[in-house]
This record gives sequence, C-alpha cells and structure tokens, in this order.
Amino acid sequence: MRKTGIKTRTGQTGRMACWALCILVLWGGQLASGKVDLVTLPERGDTQLTIYNSADLTLVRETRALPLTKGINELQFGWANTLIDPTSLEMIPKEKVRDIGLLELTYPPRTQGVGVWRIQSKVSGEIPFEITYFASGIRWRAFYMATLTEDEKNLRLKGYVRVSNQSGEDYPEAQTRLIVGKINTVDEIVALAQRKAPYGSPVQEVGAKAILEDRAVRSEAQRELKKALAAPAAAMPQLARPKEIAKEGLSEYFLYTIEGTETIPSGESKRLPSFDQDEVPAKNLYKYERDRYGDAPVRFLSFKNNEEHKLGKEPLPNGMVKVFRALDEKGHLEYVGSRDVQYVPVGEDVELQLGSSRDVQVKPVDMEIKQTHFEFDSHGNISGWDDEKWVEVKVFNHRSIAVRVECRFNIGHANWELDKEGSFGDYEKIDKDTVQFSLELAPHEEKVFTYHLTEHRGTRAH
Repeated sequence: MRKTGIKTRTGQTGRMACWALCILVLWGGQLASGKVDLVTLPERGDTQLTIYNSADLTLVRETRALPLTKGINELQFGWANTLIDPTSLEMIPKEKVRDIGLLELTYPPRTQGVGVWRIQSKVSGEIPFEITYFASGIRWRAFYMATLTEDEKNLRLKGYVRVSNQSGEDYPEAQTRLIVGKINTVDEIVALAQRKAPYGSPVQEVGAKAILEDRAVRSEAQRELKKALAAPAAAMPQLARPKEIAKEGLSEYFLYTIEGTETIPSGESKRLPSFDQDEVPAKNLYKYERDRYGDAPVRFLSFKNNEEHKLGKEPLPNGMVKVFRALDEKGHLEYVGSRDVQYVPVGEDVELQLGSSRDVQVKPVDMEIKQTHFEFDSHGNISGWDDEKWVEVKVFNHRSIAVRVECRFNIGHANWELDKEGSFGDYEKIDKDTVQFSLELAPHEEKVFTYHLTEHRGTRAH
C-alpha cells in the first residue's frame, strides 16, 4: 500500500488513506506567511471504477466534500507511487456550480507527482466535487468452468470475473463496472503515470493551456467513452447471497455492473461469479488430419452463444475455459482439459480444442499403390499417367459413450477421382485437394472403410 503524509501546522506528520490534498487559503492573491491552513484530504464518498479488458485502462470517478473559502483556493493533489495518469485529472463541483470556477491545474517545478488546482469560490463551506481520472494497473479477466454431463450431450457453463489491482492505490467500497470491447489509445496510461514530470522537465510550471494541448492528442475513443460513462449506475443493495452482475449493451461495447460495492486494495485480486447456465447443448467431436494434428485424433468441444443453446444474452469475453466431465450422481468430476477463448459475439460458435486423444484411434494403411493408364508423346516418351492408391482406414472408439469422428485426408493434387466403400456415414470434398469422411461410432465400436484414389498426371490431368 502506498503511504503519503503531510505536515500540519504543529509540524507533526499525518498519515493519509489515499491522495494527498492540502488547501492553502490565500489573502489578496498572496500567501500570508504563518497563516496557511493545511487540511488532509476528506474521505471518499461514492467511488466507481470502470475497467476495460482490452487495454490497461480504468476510469475512476469519486466524490469528495472539499472545504472552500471565499476567494482563491489552491488544492494540491498528489499521486506519487501510483499509476494514475495526471493528464486526465478533472474535477467538477456538484453543487453551487455558478459560484465556483476552476481556473487551472498546474504542476509545480522541482516537485514530483503533485498538481495544484486553483479554484475561485464565491461561497465558503464544504462543497461536494466529482473527481475523475484514468489509472493503470487495474485489470479484469473472465474465466469459465464447463462441466459435461455423463453422456456429454449437455454442459453446465459457469462464468467468473477476476479483478486485480496493481495501481498503487486502494479503492474501498467501490462500485465496479467492467467493459468488454476494444478501445484504441494513443498513449499507454502506465507510461503517462510514470513519467518523471508530466511534460518533460520539472523546472517549469505547466498551466491549463498546455494540459489542454496535451490532452487534445489523446485518443478520441478515450474521451468519448469517458463522456458516455459519465452517468453513474444505480448502486444495487448488498445481500447475503452471491452477487449478481448486471449486463447491458453500450454502443460497440458491453458493460458488466457488479452488484453492490467491492473493496479492492492495491496488490490484491477478487473473483466474482458472472453467470451460471445449466443444460447448454454441446457437441463432442474428434478430428483426424495427419498433416495438421499428427497421428492422433484431436478432441473438440463446441457450443453456440445463442438463445437456442440457453446463452446469447451477452458476448463472452476473452478467458480460460476449464472443462470437466461428471462421472456419477455424487458429483465426482473428471478433468478433461482447458483452453483460452477469444471474444465470442452473440450468435457465434465456441470451439474448444482439448488436445490429442488416446480413447479414439484412426489408423490409415496404404494397401496398394501403382501407376496405370500411361500416355506417350510422338517420341515415345511417357507424357501422362495415373497414380492409384488403395487405402484402408480403421477407426476405434474405446470410450463408453458414442462419439463422432471426422477424418480428413489431404491429397496434394488438384486432378483426382475417388471411389469409396465401407462403414462410414458421410463423405464430402472440403476443397480442391481435401476429402472428409464422417463417422458415428457406438461405445467400444470399430469401423472400417476404404477409398481408392486416382490422381491424373501429365497429359492425363487435362
């Protein structure tokens, strides 16, 4: 946790819970020596974190009641040892707006991690302000647990989100919102936050004009998102049950709002449930393609993010899916495998490659190879012929459930014919030099099929 402090008029050091703030009361525009009131930063009121998963970016919105006096007030903010972007600082009074004017934000010379707001006020007293800024180091990631039924025809899909805070700043009792969608940024927030001085050399003051010029080159998407998310979501009551996550579309983004509030100290992570959907129809498939996967079939699990599959309410963010299989009614599970998935829009398929399998085997054997149908040119040289090959394919299912197997063979030649026979379900030409045989096998069943491939060479290819 970051520690900051200020000196009071008595010379004692006071420890602060978060940013440093001191209010310097001015008379006639000049500091009166020996008459400076130093006040620790008031406690946060409402705090809201909006965290993006496609960039290291978090929008922080917090309210604080700041004591002002009539005249010019100077409020000093400090962000040392944090990943707060000083160029994104904004402060807006929530009351008596016409009586309060924010003149400028400057960065004093020879001072690191400090900015001073100059505020002109026509009133005295505590005024609530909303403070917003971008921060780095706060991230979230989705992950999922998929549990197949014993027959593997359906699965239970449970979604979670993990929020981690490495920003250097604690955020107690913050409403947390998560954004799915890509945002383009000109600058990395962490780079802005860690510059030795916001605008190069620390020996000169930088006023509001320089801040506005620098902010103008920042990503338009950042500014538009900040504006779009300005309205606070209504806080949901905390209940003695797992928290819910409310979801809603927001232009090309998707917003997840975690119920209630969360305390997220710097250096810690939290896992929260996102959704839990039972009886999602799933397809279990084994693919054999020697040129791509090697000699062993590879297992795939697929389902669709749509209403027909009891999903489709929102896109599925990037994350890790861990797959298990139920073994009995007592809840014993078998670990099947895991795979990262990329962002899955509503209506799209999810296909998880779970690795090679020993439970299903495919064994092609070349039974005979020969050359036939020779053609000769006027000089008696061979100008064309056919390469013929007879292949027997044995497919074994050693599992106690029925499986579907797709066997693909790459021919490597565009001019060919194929005759097939035996125990297979479907045959199709995938592209100009790839064929696929599809088989359904009962538990512990073996099937055999053969194909006769004729490749036309030379003048025989025309």
